[in-house]
Amino acid sequence: MSRAIVFPGQGSQAVGMGRDLAEAFPAAREVFQEIDDALEQRLSKLMFDGPESDLTLTENAQPALMAVSLAVLRVIEAEGGKPLRDIASLVAGHSLGEYSALAAAGAFPLADAARLLKTRGRAMQRAVPVGAGAMAAILGLDFDAVRAIAEDAAEGEVCDIANDNGGGQFVVSGDAAAIERAAGLARERGAKRSIMLPVSAPFHCALMAPAADVMAEALGAIEIAEPAVPVVANVTAEAVADPDIIRDLLVRQVTAMVRWRESVGYFASEGVDKIAEFGAGKVLSGLVRRIEPDIAGRSVGGPGDIEEFLKDA
Repeated sequence: MSRAIVFPGQGSQAVGMGRDLAEAFPAAREVFQEIDDALEQRLSKLMFDGPESDLTLTENAQPALMAVSLAVLRVIEAEGGKPLRDIASLVAGHSLGEYSALAAAGAFPLADAARLLKTRGRAMQRAVPVGAGAMAAILGLDFDAVRAIAEDAAEGEVCDIANDNGGGQFVVSGDAAAIERAAGLARERGAKRSIMLPVSAPFHCALMAPAADVMAEALGAIEIAEPAVPVVANVTAEAVADPDIIRDLLVRQVTAMVRWRESVGYFASEGVDKIAEFGAGKVLSGLVRRIEPDIAGRSVGGPGDIEEFLKDA
């Protein structure tokens, strides 16, 4: 029996996130206070009470999602009396969730993770003028078909696969006109659905190069330790533990595809038969079930979920 713990990415945020944890557990309140202090911002109040328009801003959503994920972990460690390395053999996160995974595994302190994500969110938002970029979901085709669509739709502009989420679910990202063309081509070529996504910037594509430069500088200024549990990186879909490689991969991650399908496949190849998603939402545990039906997936976000998890930990 082997367990992996995964941490959600942007899109799982909702007003009220983390409030039940803060009301129930001192360890969660400490996490939220530590992040508020690090950012010099009442992020926890924004999480609990909104407004939603401010919470969904990338520079707020990213550290907020990390805060809830780490609050869940700290509560489980406190209540169960076991550190992360005793409850998981591997960890991973989707996009910003990779920072949550690294903070969970002790690669950098919580305060550094919060500041890095604030910087990352702001840099990603500023990399491309609003409206100039877009993202679209393409459902029901395989990787090669989506790659051909992206290549054909580009016409000299940027059209990259941003996420390979598994189960025939892909996201393409780039210049707005190219993404519109890709969505149309996908429908013509048999996709079950192709949907323009309501996002504020085209993440995980070549247009994010200015944000990658910002993150190279920010990551260069912090110390990264070897994680207590190996982290499966988005860029390589393999476990990484060397701090210098982690730093390089986090910079590359800004413009690179999130290889989630392959990451879950890596878990399976390493004997993982259970995955728990720590934090807001249930997106990743659902994707895991589609990619590897033999892996049992569960989401752990509130006090009741934590109680159930601890029975099995």
